[in-house]
Amino acid sequence: MTQIGPFDLEKKTAVVAVILEKPLETSKKAAEKGADILEIRLDLLGIRDLERAAEIIREIKSEAGLPVIATNRSRAEGGKWEGTEEDRTGLLTDSLSLKDGPDAVDIELSASREERDKVIKAAKDHGKTVIVSSHDFSKTPSPQEMKAILTEMFLAGADIAKLAVMPQSMEDVLNLLRITLDLRKEGKSVCTISMGKPGKHTRVVAPLYGSVLTYGSVESGAAAAPGQLPVDEVKKIMEMLK
Repeated sequence: MTQIGPFDLEKKTAVVAVILEKPLETSKKAAEKGADILEIRLDLLGIRDLERAAEIIREIKSEAGLPVIATNRSRAEGGKWEGTEEDRTGLLTDSLSLKDGPDAVDIELSASREERDKVIKAAKDHGKTVIVSSHDFSKTPSPQEMKAILTEMFLAGADIAKLAVMPQSMEDVLNLLRITLDLRKEGKSVCTISMGKPGKHTRVVAPLYGSVLTYGSVESGAAAAPGQLPVDEVKKIMEMLK
């Protein structure tokens, strides 16, 4: 069974609200709009130390009452972390030992193997869910390459393998959806996203093919990634497509 906090991802795809500004206010608004899980973007919130991270995560969980994914995205994968790689991943590792810490952690496949393994081990040691992610903002790799990337994530220790790519054609979108379906048939928990305008519909359609997470913005026009839709719109359309 794959879950984040008490949310069972085997029963239902979770709509994840990305928190990238005014964390307390935005988190409460996300809960009101129907988000299932919150992604706390430490890099976008400008959080650099464990004390501040602990305070924000504790307050958000208390106020919004939702599970939390901690993410500290590297610049190479669309983030805004300023500092060393060791400090970036170290903040994630340390946050996992907090009493009221995150329920899951997202670490990039592209992170150095040594630092990535530290984050994953800390998550496993504390019973937290591991998301290993990869983001390609320029293209969609071939189907064989995408499957290889997702397989590598599971071999690295992922509970959920997350792949976000940029389509150049509708065939690219279809290839991603096919791989999503294939891996879910194998019992794997994946999150797949086709970014930008051509892939915008995958935010609500990919769950039908087996994606266990889909990400949305709290406010219209405040997306953390190309093609991201507001949480309440994602929820509404997903309900219509049931």
